[in-house]
Amino acid sequence: MQRKLAAILAADVVGYSSMMEINETGTFQRLRADQKELLEPEIQKHNGRIFKLMGDGLLVEFGSVVDAVECAAAVQRGMALRNDAASGSNVLEFRIGITLGEVIVEGNDRYGEGVNVASRLQGLAEPGGIWVSGKVAKEIAGKLALAFEPMGDHKLKNIAEPIVCYRVDFGRGAAAGNGRSQNGRATQTKISIAVLPFSNMSGDPEQEYFSDGITEDLITDLSKISNLHVVARNTTFTYKGRAVKIQQVAHELGVAFVLEGSVRKAGPRVRVTGQLVDGRDGSHLWAERYDRELTDIFAIQDEIAQAIIEQLKLRLLPQEKAAISVMPTGDVEAYTYYLRGRQFLHMCSKSYMLLARRMFVKATEIDPGYSRAYAGIALCDSVLHSWRYADISIEGILATSAKALELEPDLADAHAARGLALQYGGQREQAASEFELALALDPDLHEANYFYARFFFEEGDFEKAAELFERATQVRFDDYRSAALLACVYLKLGRPMDMERAARLGLQRAERELQLHPENSSPAQLGALVLAYLGERDRAKEWAARTMAIDPEDLNAMYNIACAYLHMGEQEAALDLLDQVIPQASAHRFWWTSDPDLDPIRNHPRYKRLVERTIAPL
Repeated sequence: MQRKLAAILAADVVGYSSMMEINETGTFQRLRADQKELLEPEIQKHNGRIFKLMGDGLLVEFGSVVDAVECAAAVQRGMALRNDAASGSNVLEFRIGITLGEVIVEGNDRYGEGVNVASRLQGLAEPGGIWVSGKVAKEIAGKLALAFEPMGDHKLKNIAEPIVCYRVDFGRGAAAGNGRSQNGRATQTKISIAVLPFSNMSGDPEQEYFSDGITEDLITDLSKISNLHVVARNTTFTYKGRAVKIQQVAHELGVAFVLEGSVRKAGPRVRVTGQLVDGRDGSHLWAERYDRELTDIFAIQDEIAQAIIEQLKLRLLPQEKAAISVMPTGDVEAYTYYLRGRQFLHMCSKSYMLLARRMFVKATEIDPGYSRAYAGIALCDSVLHSWRYADISIEGILATSAKALELEPDLADAHAARGLALQYGGQREQAASEFELALALDPDLHEANYFYARFFFEEGDFEKAAELFERATQVRFDDYRSAALLACVYLKLGRPMDMERAARLGLQRAERELQLHPENSSPAQLGALVLAYLGERDRAKEWAARTMAIDPEDLNAMYNIACAYLHMGEQEAALDLLDQVIPQASAHRFWWTSDPDLDPIRNHPRYKRLVERTIAPL
């Protein structure tokens, strides 16, 4: 058995499993590009050799510990630059661990304690960070312009003795970790935390909106703290309803701490529990149960945030303290109506859109200064206007969104709503500006991504539409509409594998939504459409029949089922439905005159007569 002394580098992608679940193709392609364009060239440049690839990670052997650490720093700096240039939905971060130790040589592979220690150190590193053993730090001392922050002794799994650990400051600024930068000034690490969806313990599935709303508000509040890295909602909500082990979640997401909890709402009372868990060893740092009046819900949220700040010993800037203390509304009844409205808004059908609008209107009646509720009204009105579901003018929608922006000028929801109204009013350049502003203010706002994607769809810019629809599917794990439209876009772009992936995702989400809400035709509409794309004609027709049984007079339903029939080659059945739809939907002509699903009948005499008869100025 041959043994040798070697510097071993272990690297692993943060949260890879969750990212693959959200966007398998995009994540895989980004990882392969990073490996070929950054990791492999840097490893070769620093005289390293990859001896094991593990899907989302790799192990590398170096003859020099200096080469190993220089390579790691170059890789992490390069990844930061690549992530800056990438879209928010296409960001990967590595954790890297390095040790100097004895390894067993077996052909091209390496085994032994040196490999094990490097892998364990990688698991301790923060996203984008590098941790090394004491042997490495000692060997490097004075040889590289890097700082090493002592992290204490750590007992590593399957390693007999505790390992002295150091975090490397490689001149990346605040994200690089505690220690000293190259100019000698102290830098501050961003402590990482994930807030898992709070469990609904009310015994009523209809109360999910309330527990989800509390989770989202806690994520929003904690995200206002500059030296705290909070995992985005769209990532943590992939764990909703799943039995998980906290340490496993912490490892997958690359965070040091996890906040979990539950909500039980019953009449005028509410019980909220919260636990802050150290993701490295599973120990509870803090736990509390709040039994209060429902009117105290905002105080409870504030107390939870303050407890986390205290436990993690975070120092807040004055503006951060002020930002956390600001509440969108001080009235819990208005808040409850708003959360209910958000739930209905995402269900998309005519009946639910009208319900959502009523909820938002009620919230503004209770609290006339509730900016987000006005933005919700404007979004509902834009959608209702687009299919002539209500007698609502563009001017009225713009006035409602202006009211929201008067109360809160940087409210992304209001800018998205304004963009949609301007789009339907034919002011497309101004609409694009509003969508861009909404995304600049909140890149994870679902409505901004979804409606801006539809904007580009109508423009015929399918590449841009695909990018935004992809993002929309990632922001909301229950968004079947974006997935279905994404399948349509990929079909138009001639990308069959991506089309099938998006269609399968849309179908899976639509089936789940239809089980939860069998009275909602929206998932049945989109399910029929993607089944048609996938060539499953019998099932497509079953879903089409179900759609029309639920909503026989809904224009959106008829339009989507017409598109499904067209993709199955049944033009006359499609035209029978479009005969009812198009005359009533002339305000939405951008959509039905540009939708590629209608391509098979562009030259059909019945379609031409229908278009000539119904196109009118907006």
